[in-house]
Amino acid sequence: MCGIVGAIGQRNVSGILIEGLKRLEYRGYDSAGLALITRKEKNLACVKAVGKVKSLEDKFNEKPVDGPIGIAHTRWATHGKPTQDNAHPHLSHDRIALIHNGIIENYLTLKQELIKKNYEFKTETDTEVIVHLIHMFVTEEEMSLFDAVNRSIKLLDGAYGLAVIDKEDPKRIIVARSGSPLIIGVGIGENFIASDPAALGQVTDRFIYLEEGDVAEIKANKIKIVNGGTKVNRTVVRLSQDMEDSVKGQYRHFMLKEIFEQPDVVRNTLSGKLSKTHVLEEAFGINAREIFDKTQRVQIVACGTSYHAGMIAKFWFENIARMPCSVDIASEYRYRNMLVPDNCLFVTISQSGETADTLAALRFAKESGYVGCMTICNVANSSIQRESDFSIMTLAGREIGVASTKAFTTQLSILTLLCIVLARRNGLSEENEKELVEDLHQLPHILEQTLLLSEQIRGISLDFADKRHSLFLGRGVQYPVAKEGALKLKEISYIHAEAYPAGELKHGPLALVDDQMPVIAVAPNDELLEKLKSNLQEVSARGGQLYVFADAEAGFHNDDNITVINVPHCSEFLDPIIYTIPLQLLSYHVAVIKGTDIDQPRNLAKSVTVE
Repeated sequence: MCGIVGAIGQRNVSGILIEGLKRLEYRGYDSAGLALITRKEKNLACVKAVGKVKSLEDKFNEKPVDGPIGIAHTRWATHGKPTQDNAHPHLSHDRIALIHNGIIENYLTLKQELIKKNYEFKTETDTEVIVHLIHMFVTEEEMSLFDAVNRSIKLLDGAYGLAVIDKEDPKRIIVARSGSPLIIGVGIGENFIASDPAALGQVTDRFIYLEEGDVAEIKANKIKIVNGGTKVNRTVVRLSQDMEDSVKGQYRHFMLKEIFEQPDVVRNTLSGKLSKTHVLEEAFGINAREIFDKTQRVQIVACGTSYHAGMIAKFWFENIARMPCSVDIASEYRYRNMLVPDNCLFVTISQSGETADTLAALRFAKESGYVGCMTICNVANSSIQRESDFSIMTLAGREIGVASTKAFTTQLSILTLLCIVLARRNGLSEENEKELVEDLHQLPHILEQTLLLSEQIRGISLDFADKRHSLFLGRGVQYPVAKEGALKLKEISYIHAEAYPAGELKHGPLALVDDQMPVIAVAPNDELLEKLKSNLQEVSARGGQLYVFADAEAGFHNDDNITVINVPHCSEFLDPIIYTIPLQLLSYHVAVIKGTDIDQPRNLAKSVTVE
């Protein structure tokens, strides 16, 4: 969640650092700081401030310094409150300065060892142990800064993206990545580093994306990258900053672009929150653990697509965390005579963070005796984020298409993490958590595979050209997936679409089925598969045209009235996220055939700020 910026060259880089931090402020931060090695005296100048980047800028401008090399950071607190001392950069003996994004799990053990070596700790953070380790190796063992960083990271458990400078060696920045994204911005006679390309759009359009385990030495005219002790080459990518959110690029519509961004934004959302074997609970913030320890049940409130994310999460909480979970539509929630159970966590989900009904529900809940109020949101500093006890951000980036796609899958990604940390308190074993985390590490790759179905789905979209109604079916956790698919189709193609639990067909909806009513079913290879097949036979027997998105091992075959689209196999845990993708693609391609305004469908708005 934290933001990293760095620069090295011939000119004064302070302005580049501050502008970079401003461009990262969309993530939401509570403090900021920068460190420069000054041009003349080769001193290490460090300025830090609590609050937004503007507070840092004002403080720096009171006594500006000139430096050709520096690093800067905006912090979202995980260890220690948002104070000036806890803000990054952290220093060791006024020589080494370091900034860090991520969580170090074994910091307390390392801290005790460093205290024995007379290192003084001035903060409550996990990060300070890293800078002291590096200082120890540079001074006691006379290592180069590059070697000292390599030696230090071998001692760390957890996730990190870090950048380090040494005032005694002012010609290089050392960076390292494990679990938290880092990029290098390539200039002419100068180079840059950041946690997000958006931070560097004012100085370069050429970027190197560091890969897991990379350690890099950045000089003004040279870049060296090593992984596992071996020098490696990484591709330089040219990226227009406008392309990232505001320009369609190669895509015909923003919605299609945002559908195809999902592997990357899910990867970004999970980055820094997972080790190889478990969820890093500190990613939820400094207030979260105490509240989680008290939580015995969950109440989710949301609207529209976010409500469907909550419906899916209910299955996860009950099946994996073994914890009761209720899900309510925000516009209805506070108009009931609510009975709030003891030790219940209130969770809001919102793409914009300004949804009027969800915000009103949050304000109602804060007076109702919940153990705590948490939000999952895509917009930093939004009203819902500010008014919640704690929050965790989805890193979907700006979503321009009104019909939500990437915001939805990143919400689900965060909900999987919340489920796992609560499940620990109800007996989830380390081995089972490891299996779930390994699934999550595979999620971006499986999303990429699923997107390869786009052309096949475009082919079947022609069948919907003259249709006015459709029916979506799913069982268990796939029922809310079907609801989300129906919502997408009606939002952008204006085809009337409804979703039902497949077992409810014979209780009414079956009366609607004929050869003019396409029926879309989601069919992973789970414990409800055989029951779903029986339900679909009811449709087929009545002449309904079936489109089944199924696991290849589920045993479906194309027939006169059955079209099967095989979805990549994944764990049952990830099924709801993966099966969302083909339904998004179906709604998009049908809308193209229909000729509707896909990115701005009639009568709808991106942020619903009225009740």
